[in-house]
Amino acid sequence: MGRGKIEIKRIENANSRQVTFSKRRAGLLKKAQELAILCDAEVAVIIFSNTGKLFEFSSAGMRRTLSRYNKCLDSMETSAVEYKAEKQESKELDVLKDEVARLQMKQLRLLGKDLSGVGLKELQHIEQQLSEGLLAVKEKKEQLLMDQLEQSRLKEQRAMLENETLRKQVEELRGFFPPAERPVPSYHEYYPTERKNSRANHGVVSPDPGCEIEKEDSDTTLQLGLSTEIYRKMKEPGRETHSNDSGNQMDLL
Repeated sequence: MGRGKIEIKRIENANSRQVTFSKRRAGLLKKAQELAILCDAEVAVIIFSNTGKLFEFSSAGMRRTLSRYNKCLDSMETSAVEYKAEKQESKELDVLKDEVARLQMKQLRLLGKDLSGVGLKELQHIEQQLSEGLLAVKEKKEQLLMDQLEQSRLKEQRAMLENETLRKQVEELRGFFPPAERPVPSYHEYYPTERKNSRANHGVVSPDPGCEIEKEDSDTTLQLGLSTEIYRKMKEPGRETHSNDSGNQMDLL
């Protein structure tokens, strides 16, 4: 007679359940040991009974096996997270590629290129977009021109205010000095007289003594009231100019 099949469900009888647990636990641990020996595998089995009692088996030590399991579990979780991140990035990259292709197509159509297969409504929509864009560009251009004009006007006003301020400062400075009653002669008007007087006082000899003496004599003649003709006769050669100068002048008078 063959072994009959047992329905896999919870055994209601407590004694039968305990006997089945003991038999199958021993068989499971035996199979784990055989697997580790035959296949050179690291095997660990942990069993808790319904009463909370612990049964375990490990071919290489339970702590070592659990540490290795945790490392593998962490690496698996990390790889799973990385895989999910790569998958998400791949999806996002595909979406961005589609968006770039759509925008490039739209830009070409706005430039009047690649219009094959475009319907009438879409063409009208493109025309409306171009009109609105041109209007916005014109408004921006006018705004920039107005801003430049306003800046120029402000600069002119600032320059006018600075000039006005400078003019007021000059007027205030002039107010500190009283106005002159008569104009002061320039330096050039005093210069020849000072030069002649300095030569007469200090005995400075000029490069041309005759010219200097003639000038002094002409000045003396003018001061005495003599005419030019009489003075010329006095200067003729053969006349005694040094000794009888005063007598001749009296005779001529």
